[in-house]
Amino acid sequence: MKRIILALVAFLGIAGAASAQKFQIQAGYGGYTQMDATDMSDGSKVNSAWGAATLGFNARITPKIRLGATYTFSSASFKHTDANVYYNVVLFNGFYDYFSRGDLKLYAHLGLGFDISHMSGGSVFENNHFSTNQAYFAFQASPLGAEYNIGSGCNLFCELGFGAQGLLQVGVRMNF
Repeated sequence: MKRIILALVAFLGIAGAASAQKFQIQAGYGGYTQMDATDMSDGSKVNSAWGAATLGFNARITPKIRLGATYTFSSASFKHTDANVYYNVVLFNGFYDYFSRGDLKLYAHLGLGFDISHMSGGSVFENNHFSTNQAYFAFQASPLGAEYNIGSGCNLFCELGFGAQGLLQVGVRMNF
């Protein structure tokens, strides 16, 4: 875990050093994730999944390109068992702004990284408790993203795509 955090800090430091422009902090929510759609839980059938919460940082490298990293958390329960799975996803992201007019920007987003899924269930009292971790490739591909500046460095965003952050992701980004 230390290595992951150090890699994330190093990545952001390099991006920040290369950029004399803005940093962004973002928070978002997305629904129907890669983890639910592609059965990243060793064959168990998902009963309910609530979506994905994402936190991240971005740095503008050129007028049209941003680089950053995000952490996404999601969880699900399963049919016919009391097991739960918790998804922890780290993505390294690239954004390309392909249209800009006034306070509106349209962009494409590609993120590549990994998911560490923790699955547990059973009963400690009945002596059938289990716990396991699995690592998977994770991604986010959003060909259509929109970001609108509502003032004071605050932007609302919406992305349509597929991956660990969901089919539709909405949130807020703060510029610094």
